[in-house]
Amino acid sequence: MKLTSLPSEFQKALPILRKIQEAGYQAYFVGGCVRDVLLNHPIHDVDIASSAYPQEIKELFERTVDVGIEHGTVLVLEGGQEYEITTFRTEEAYVDYRRPSQVHFVRSLEEDLKRRDFTINALALDSEGNLVDLFQGMEDLQTGVIRAVGLAAERFQEDALRIMRGFRFQASLDFELETETFAAMTVCAPLLEKIAIERIFIEFEKLLLTGAWTRGLASLLEAKAYLYLPGFDSEAQALFSFLEKMRDDFCFTSSAQAWAGLLYHFTNKQAAPILKAWKTSREFQKQVLQLLEILSKREAGLLSAWDCYLYQEELLYQAEDLRAALGLTTDHSYLEMSLAALPIRDKHEILVTGRTLMQEEGIQPGPRMGQVLKEVELAIVTGELLNEKAAILAFVKERLND
Repeated sequence: MKLTSLPSEFQKALPILRKIQEAGYQAYFVGGCVRDVLLNHPIHDVDIASSAYPQEIKELFERTVDVGIEHGTVLVLEGGQEYEITTFRTEEAYVDYRRPSQVHFVRSLEEDLKRRDFTINALALDSEGNLVDLFQGMEDLQTGVIRAVGLAAERFQEDALRIMRGFRFQASLDFELETETFAAMTVCAPLLEKIAIERIFIEFEKLLLTGAWTRGLASLLEAKAYLYLPGFDSEAQALFSFLEKMRDDFCFTSSAQAWAGLLYHFTNKQAAPILKAWKTSREFQKQVLQLLEILSKREAGLLSAWDCYLYQEELLYQAEDLRAALGLTTDHSYLEMSLAALPIRDKHEILVTGRTLMQEEGIQPGPRMGQVLKEVELAIVTGELLNEKAAILAFVKERLND
């Protein structure tokens, strides 16, 4: 197969390939970028593989960075762009189910492609648009199949993260997992415990943010891979409930929203420990926990003015959208009106500050001042007090007298 026209991203990189070829080496576009071109999907990264060894690449280009030279990758800076060029390679046995014990650079494209995870990612394209497809990857793209290259069990034992990547690709492409590949994923699922949870989180996050996330998650549950993910092993019922109750066509707008929707169904309600076990950032944990708080408050009824003030507008709408996806009653118009009616959106908008209270009321910094300012903030938000200096100072004097 030959592509009659290359996308602009490849066109820009053609001088890189041709310069390598003119020096007597092979060079190809490889992996996900080729897959995405064939599917008419947007290209995120242009990956290049070559028979030239890292040192040979560095001699060809003036500006390079050793981003992963021990694994054969050199970053080439050319024409205002950055391109990762990786030498064809083979790998020795994997000692930790993630990294090979040793990498060998080779001159053979076939040797390089056959070590890759799935057939749809083991594709290469030369500078003339000729497709190199040694493992029927194009056929699998056309029929919508995720199939491991070679023996599936070997691919997952080499790198257990490929199990999560398989579920993620199924979700992002809305493909079917080939029978033997899925069987090997199921058998090898316990190896996920060997993988850094940060790497698993990235793949799981990508899965949840795809259009066909329910399909990928359903396969993950069917393979019982959840048993080897932190905090999920005792929550099978909650995970299946999440999958069953959420609308099939609902797409999450953020990772925090996706995780809030998931953890909302957990029986133990210990969201914070689970998020920590997945080694998520504090900011991410804060957003997820606040979404869960909003959902909990909505169970009791409509949100108060203070609730609308307390949480970010984006989170309020995300929580309401989650309720809609769960088939619960929603009231976006009430939320919109409540937000529009707020007299302030941030405490910094209050016309009296701690400095004002020190100068005009003689209140010293400390718990007492903090309490008074919090009462002022609450009174303004709930409409009991106008955000005017005179009114606020009168309110403060009354509180101090009380």
